[in-house]
Amino acid sequence: MSEATNDGVRIAYEVLGDGEPLLFVHGLGYDRRGWGPLPALLAADFQVLLFDNRGVGESDVPEGPYAVSQMAADAVAVLDSAGVERAHVLGVSLGGYIAQEIALTFPDRVRKLVLGSTAPGGTRSHPMPQAGLEAFGRFPAMEREAGLRLMVETSLGAHGVRERPELVEEIFAYRLERAPTLAGWQAQAYAGATFDAYDRVPGIAAPTLVIQGGADTVVDPRNADLLAELIPHAQVEVVPERGHLVVWEEAELLAPVVREFLRS
Repeated sequence: MSEATNDGVRIAYEVLGDGEPLLFVHGLGYDRRGWGPLPALLAADFQVLLFDNRGVGESDVPEGPYAVSQMAADAVAVLDSAGVERAHVLGVSLGGYIAQEIALTFPDRVRKLVLGSTAPGGTRSHPMPQAGLEAFGRFPAMEREAGLRLMVETSLGAHGVRERPELVEEIFAYRLERAPTLAGWQAQAYAGATFDAYDRVPGIAAPTLVIQGGADTVVDPRNADLLAELIPHAQVEVVPERGHLVVWEEAELLAPVVREFLRS
């Protein structure tokens, strides 16, 4: 493990593989261990940089709330510490917000952009589906294990719960071991809830690929098309029937899609 520092906040990161740099940016409550097979699959062709957002994993948990702009600066501090001038950036969910902010605020640092299970934020994005709202509303007051299982099943989606019960247990075990404090989770959640780049994302210059599970109950799938409409020349890859954790569940399917996009 290595460490970067941004404004006194320590950010833990690690590097896998060789090749063009590819920075992974995760979502709410997940750290650098919470990607499933995708980083290893892409590390065969890229230098993959994985890090823990502030509030999770081995990074610091400063007092919240956080802002996406802070978390984007944390990500750039990782690039600086690793000696990377420009990288491809892959962000999922809240990490997709952070990735958008990196591309807008630090455009010279981004080669290509991959946005998974995310939206442009704000009130003009399609809102969270009802099933997600109910789960996120219940989670903070639930007993820890029951709450984490609820969030895993909600994020993975009906197809994953039905067809991949072993994956449910794998992700649940990860969450039990690596789940952040409630304070860290809430500080990150505030960053996501207050992010709104709707009017700015047309300014993203980096070539962009949008990945979306067609049955996501955390981020409305219609936001993938919305991002593609707003970001010039963006491409969309929808995986039908998959949920919010599509990049974990379908890593073997998506790795070649991401690889081809980044190499083209």
